[in-house]
Amino acid sequence: MLARLSDLVWGPWTLALFLLVGGYYSVRTGFFQFFGLPRWLGGTLGALFRRKKRKPGELSPLQILSTSLGAMIGTGSIVGVATAITLGGPGAVFWMWISALLGMMTAFAEKTLALARREPRPGGGWKGGPMLWLDQLGLPGLGKCFAFCCILTSLGMCGLAQSNSMAAGLEAAFGWPPLAVGIAAAALVGISLVGGVDRIGQVCEKLVPVMTLLFFAGSLYVLFCRREQIPAALHLIVQDAFGVSAVTGGGVGAAIRYGVARGVFNSEAGLGTTALIHASSASRDPVEEGFWGMFEVFLDGIVLCAIMALIILTSGVWEAGSALDGAALCCAAFEAVMGPAGTPFVAVCLALFALSALLGGSYYGQCGVEHLWHGRGGKAYIALFLLAVAAGSVSDLRLVWQFADLCNALLALPNLTALLLLSPVVLRCFRGRMGLDEMRI
Repeated sequence: MLARLSDLVWGPWTLALFLLVGGYYSVRTGFFQFFGLPRWLGGTLGALFRRKKRKPGELSPLQILSTSLGAMIGTGSIVGVATAITLGGPGAVFWMWISALLGMMTAFAEKTLALARREPRPGGGWKGGPMLWLDQLGLPGLGKCFAFCCILTSLGMCGLAQSNSMAAGLEAAFGWPPLAVGIAAAALVGISLVGGVDRIGQVCEKLVPVMTLLFFAGSLYVLFCRREQIPAALHLIVQDAFGVSAVTGGGVGAAIRYGVARGVFNSEAGLGTTALIHASSASRDPVEEGFWGMFEVFLDGIVLCAIMALIILTSGVWEAGSALDGAALCCAAFEAVMGPAGTPFVAVCLALFALSALLGGSYYGQCGVEHLWHGRGGKAYIALFLLAVAAGSVSDLRLVWQFADLCNALLALPNLTALLLLSPVVLRCFRGRMGLDEMRI
């Protein structure tokens, strides 16, 4: 039943809508993700450690990047890529890249609106995101729908899926009981959630850079050892993306379906979720915030995705119809080069990625609860989220990912509608900034 619903909502029209919105913003901005690379890269990495005056409830650029990336990267950068290859073949990776390239401009629009249309939160800080934009457009029903889906996504895509991958990796590496891992993760997350968005930002600011550098170092070592197989792997990805090779039985349709779906899961471009985090930025420049959205999708959806895909396809452990999937496939790929140290390395990376995603993703649900019940129900939601973290550790992998796909699609539909309706606002901000008339709020 869940598989049928997931396939239904991820039909051709949903995939086309994602690509259409990303393509629309790409065309209207002159493919800024390509031709404006020095501008948006300089506005992000070049300004990463620039100090900004902050008020209580506001996050610095490094905290915003760490929290948003923590929620985005999660285990999707490891397990999500492996699952896409298993279900859609190597060609799914190509469509993950296409999804990310177009999604860079979708993310730009989301983060620009996160500041351009945010409102002060009672008690300090800011609130924003698609539910607020939809209310401002006179579509409160869609706003409530998005807020409710935020809660489902927080529980499914974050609570269940991240905990499941973490537990599977630690069980494979160290033999730790999955339920014990889930309970321990729930306890750690619960402690971190006590301080609200400020505490989440502080924890992610310390955790995300460490986990990213660790994963990069180990992954680049593996790719260096397998460098001779990289050209063949890239050739296979492109061939299989268009059904030229006979690697998988699903053909080009499966490659596109799972490539775009996993690409969305990986980068969250088009879901509107990370805009909830960016609305708390200390920045006053909407377009600068849009640059950060582009950078996040580039790093997660293209760079990290490519690294993980090439590790799997050059390892020699993957083949069509193999029983290996998810964390097990990733562990086998790293073990092919690292030997017995491969599985512990993957397990540690999965645990760190999952913890950061649980922290960032929990904020989505909190925002949904705040919008629907105006400050009530926060403690009940946190208890439910922690329960999902514990339950996800012993859930079936495929059922968890099918539920996550379903939640993503339900989030995307109202958000993509808002992005199209508010495109004049985004493009006006963009044109003002590119004309050196910086738009401040």
